[in-house]
Amino acid sequence: MDDLWTDVDAYVVDALLAPDAGLDGALQRSKEGGLPEIAVAPNQGKLLQLLVRMSGAKRVLEVGTLGGYSTIWLARAAERVTTLELDQHHADVARANLTAAGITNTEVLVGPAAASLEGLEGPYDFVFIDADKPGNPVYVEHALRLSRPGTVIVVDNTIRQGKIVDPANDEPAVVGTRALYDLLRGDNRVDATAVQTVGSKGHDGFVLAIVR
Repeated sequence: MDDLWTDVDAYVVDALLAPDAGLDGALQRSKEGGLPEIAVAPNQGKLLQLLVRMSGAKRVLEVGTLGGYSTIWLARAAERVTTLELDQHHADVARANLTAAGITNTEVLVGPAAASLEGLEGPYDFVFIDADKPGNPVYVEHALRLSRPGTVIVVDNTIRQGKIVDPANDEPAVVGTRALYDLLRGDNRVDATAVQTVGSKGHDGFVLAIVR
């Protein structure tokens, strides 16, 4: 089914997304720089951009920059984006990609995300979390601290090919993802749901939440 999912994604992208030198260049430079090819798919990047626009978000926080591909999508819809990246090389590539795409409203902070989050002041209107999965509960707690009523929080890669339903699976990413659901379960600070997806990135999904 993976080939079919990829073909459908390609069809959707061809039908609904215009060619974009800034975004395509970011993917190419990231590949040439040796970064892992794990950026969001183009249609998923467009979804993030639409969610920012639909929510009227001005200040956006991103946890997990990688090469800045999703950052470009977010920055084109927001007034200001703060994005956090652990790896200095990844951050350097991301800054080059942002500059090449004409993005000037973004700050890239380098270091462990939990430490960077400690130094930030909110509120942010939109938070996108796409970093190491064991850290997701910590990142969401910080996101809630830095939010306001109505802030939208999106956490990527929260289905893990369905592995989350296997209690015997002790992969760190799976355990961290289940801990995220445990945090959100019954939490009266947010209204949340999760959607599983298939596509060029395989079988996965995301959590979508809004702060009460």
